[in-house]
Amino acid sequence: MQIEIWSDVVCPWCYIGTRRLQTALADFPHADEVEVVYRSFQLDPGAPTEPTETVAESLGRKYGGGPAAGQQMIDRVEAVAAEEGLVFRLGQAQRVGTVDAHRLLHLALEEGPATQRALKEELLAAYFTRAANVADHDVLRAAAASVGLDATRVEAVLAGDEYADAVETDIRQAAAYGASGVPFFVVDGTYGVSGAQPAQTFRQVLDRAWADTHPTLQPVGGDGEVCGPDGCPV
Repeated sequence: MQIEIWSDVVCPWCYIGTRRLQTALADFPHADEVEVVYRSFQLDPGAPTEPTETVAESLGRKYGGGPAAGQQMIDRVEAVAAEEGLVFRLGQAQRVGTVDAHRLLHLALEEGPATQRALKEELLAAYFTRAANVADHDVLRAAAASVGLDATRVEAVLAGDEYADAVETDIRQAAAYGASGVPFFVVDGTYGVSGAQPAQTFRQVLDRAWADTHPTLQPVGGDGEVCGPDGCPV
């Protein structure tokens, strides 16, 4: 079974939704046969690489009310995150672009889904729990090194535009699925789950998707006479 997750590394609900999916997988009996792959999505493609305002300031400017109103929005999200064991510093985080982070995630995927998941987790933690600038190449280098990516390859990716086409392909696929926001989860290319749904919802989808590809026979009628390894009773 494959789960594709469209998300952005500066999306709080993506972090929360990922945690809830992990909770669902924790007691899913076939979890070791589930492959999780992250797909790119940019919530704010026009965001700068050099931060000019905090997330609180950005929200207050966009929706009105100034930084205080922005922080009130953040407080509500942080309360939900805390229920999932996540301690956010979102109010201190900076509004920045994420294309380079997504390009590194595609590099990590070439090493395998496990490496990509580790890098995604590190980038989410860097942004939300440490308020780090995930557009800064030093931050990205450190994150890549922490999961064992080759430093030479990382430098080559950051110096050019490698994987930019893969990022755009992911974004177009999200649009084709009808996803206008993230997180957006696709299970086995069949079931789409929009948003940070409760863990119970994810578990229901996992069970349904598994049953689709591993059908069980439905017995009809009672037990009739059979022959077994010890012979045939007559």
